[in-house]
Order: sequence, then C-alpha cells, then structure tokens
Amino acid sequence: MKRTSAGLLALLALLGVGAGFLLDQLLTATGRATFTPSLLLPVLLLLVAAASLGVAWPVRRSVRGAGRIDPFRALRAATLARASSLLGAIMAGIGAGLLVFLLTRPIDPPVGSTVAMLALMGSAIALVIAGLIAEQFCTLPKDPDDSEPRDRAPEPYGGH
Repeated sequence: MKRTSAGLLALLALLGVGAGFLLDQLLTATGRATFTPSLLLPVLLLLVAAASLGVAWPVRRSVRGAGRIDPFRALRAATLARASSLLGAIMAGIGAGLLVFLLTRPIDPPVGSTVAMLALMGSAIALVIAGLIAEQFCTLPKDPDDSEPRDRAPEPYGGH
C-alpha cells in the first residue's frame, strides 16, 4: 500500500474549499441561510482521530518486535489511517470554503458561525495529522534483503 501523498491531500482540500464556497453560494442564491456545521462535528472528527491512532498503536508495537503482526489488523489500521487523512483534508477544505464565503460577504459574519468553521478546520487538520501518524505506525521496517538488487543472478557455487 502506498503512503498518502501531500499532493493528494492538498488537492482534496482545494476541492473541499470549492465545494464549501459553492454550497453557501447556492444556499444564499436560493434565499436560504448559509450552512453552519454543528459544533458536535469537530468533536466527532477528534474521536475518529483518536480511534485511528488507537487502532494503529497495537500494530506499531507488533512492528517494533512486541509480537506477531496480524496482517488483517494491520490492513484495517492502515485503511482507517488513510481514510482519516483523506476525510480530514476534505473537511478542512469545506470548512475553509464556508469561512471564506462568510468573510467575503459585505456584513460581518456571526461569531458563532465563525467559531464553528474554525473548530471544524482545526479538528479536521488534527484528523489529517492523526491519520498520517497512524499510517506511519503501520509501516513495516525495511527488510535487509531489499537493499540488494533482485535482477542479479547469484554467483554459482565454487566461485568464478
């Protein structure tokens, strides 16, 4: 499994900014109130971050020699870690897009909405960081046999 790249996270965050801005633009164009995320959403994102780290911790201990590595547990932990970082990037982007829309309006945004957007962005960034750390926990150490090129044929017994 390949590691999550910073470029993919940045792209998802950028798409989230556009989606958040467009959502509020469409809501106000149709005469509705702008979208303000619940204050429970940041709490939920932080719980997912803690769960991602909690699931990956036993895999890290196994990798460091504290026992046998269960491949299914490691795969589940790595998948949750990757999904957490991707979701965090999207949610941080959406929060930023919603905040940008509010700040570009001619009137001052309500303090509650601004706090909700900042809390969403902060918890989403924490989710990205936790996902990347959990993904690092699931990385196997480099095998010493991998340092030699595999395309070389071994020397025949007895020398040259």
